[in-house]
Amino acid sequence: MNKGILGKKLGMTQIFDKDGKAIPVTVVEAGPCVVVQKKTVETDGYNAIQVGFGNVKLKRVNKPMMGHFKKADVEPKKFLREFRIDDVNNYKVGDVINVDIFKPGDRVDVIGTSKGKGFAGVIKRWNAKRGPMAHGSKYHRRVGSMGGSTYPARVFKGKHMPGHMGNERKTVQNLEVVKTYPEKNLLVIKGSVPGIRGSLLYIRDSIKVTR
Repeated sequence: MNKGILGKKLGMTQIFDKDGKAIPVTVVEAGPCVVVQKKTVETDGYNAIQVGFGNVKLKRVNKPMMGHFKKADVEPKKFLREFRIDDVNNYKVGDVINVDIFKPGDRVDVIGTSKGKGFAGVIKRWNAKRGPMAHGSKYHRRVGSMGGSTYPARVFKGKHMPGHMGNERKTVQNLEVVKTYPEKNLLVIKGSVPGIRGSLLYIRDSIKVTR
């Protein structure tokens, strides 16, 4: 990876291209981010930069983190995340990363935490088919068959079961950057991205580009 930025999801809307076709887009407030730490193969075993994003009240920063920010000589930030970078020599501690690192037409991967849906059954969670709806049936929306009885006499790992749905780290790959507004720190991305409005997003250049 060569570049990345942290952002906050603002919501979805639509824009129109020159032919009048509606394009669904997600608006992200991306950056400004500041480089707080550099990690190299010699010191840490891998190349990465640690970036901070979002303002935070000083009373909400504990002493160890305050010392970490003081060592880097940067203002405390609400979020700290790492980006593994191929060449960390392009960055220095204290550098500011803005939304202008991306241009319209670039392809990006967006990582976020999906919406939590609570406890869900197999139909909602795994798109399973329902059972017979007649009065004699006792399996309308339940799991159904668990497998063989005598053999293998157990439930296989990965069996689709009811449980907690959502609230997971998700990556949507190869999305197109439609527009950027550097003066407002806004990034307009085609399609939907994980998370609720106001949630934290990782935005990086796409690791596998297909057009």
